[in-house]
Amino acid sequence: MSKKTIFDKKNVLITGGAGFVGSHLCDELIKTCKVICLDNFSTGDEKNIDHLLSDPDFEFIRHDITEPIDLENLPELQKFKIQFQGIQEIYNLACPTSPKHFEKNKIASILANSYGVKNALDLAVKYEAKLLHFSSSVVYGPRRGDNSKIKEEDVGIVDFLSDRSSYDEGKRFAETIVVNYRNVYKIDAKIIRLFRAYGPRMKLNEGLMIPDFINNAMDNEDLVILGDKNFSSSFCYISDVVDACLKMMASGSIGPLNIGSDVDINISELAGKIISMLNSKSNIAHKDAILFMTSLCLPDVSKARDELSWLPVITLEKGLEKTIEDLRASKGLKRIT
Repeated sequence: MSKKTIFDKKNVLITGGAGFVGSHLCDELIKTCKVICLDNFSTGDEKNIDHLLSDPDFEFIRHDITEPIDLENLPELQKFKIQFQGIQEIYNLACPTSPKHFEKNKIASILANSYGVKNALDLAVKYEAKLLHFSSSVVYGPRRGDNSKIKEEDVGIVDFLSDRSSYDEGKRFAETIVVNYRNVYKIDAKIIRLFRAYGPRMKLNEGLMIPDFINNAMDNEDLVILGDKNFSSSFCYISDVVDACLKMMASGSIGPLNIGSDVDINISELAGKIISMLNSKSNIAHKDAILFMTSLCLPDVSKARDELSWLPVITLEKGLEKTIEDLRASKGLKRIT
């Protein structure tokens, strides 16, 4: 197809746009683009995008990306003139991510990491759109014994028959699809590998460490660490993640690029910090690790620094303050209703 005329603003599609990361991307992109947010609410949440629904440059489509979609014939998207302008950018985040409900989402994860990625790429081919695919640090496998920071060239060690394989191997296969579509169809398809991120809008009681720690500390209940006292991880604040995504989409880089914090945080110390920040009477308790909550590799982010001029800038203390403030507000609203 020939290049489409861009009217006043780019048309941007975000699959998984009602999720934690996706909704923050919607917030940033709506400032300069027309945004189509596609989600089936498998782990996303309508309240993440409620504040955007009245914006004439924003439209939400409830759809499972594992099924093909014809954007041009949806009545609610007529205002975006897709048949004339097409789609300029696609951010593909659609994949269930819930440690607590990992077991029930196994097949959904497989489909999102295969059919879902294919359908997003088919739209990129149709509209000659740039596509940014969100992969994960899980492609490297579990943390190695030496705790060294992992580079993008590392091919990883993943058990493709394990109980985690629907997600871990699924994410690896998804990258394979992206690379082959790029090579065959000559599209601008990019890959970021996202490490643990945190911030406002993370769900409570989903087995996610930081929001669950904050929630329990507010209620003076035990902060439960799913692993031993040596369990550690890194955490990148959401605004830093969004900044990296926008920089990568605008750059000539195709990736894969590691995006995350390279600072190793002991989880027991993190829990203690949250208890202190909230003046909580909570204690720290340890339980056996669950399937989806394991110790991941630390990223080497030098490639992102060199190619995007990107480094995380929000300190853990500042990020926790913002996250605590958001969870306080959401708990307050829950109590009112």
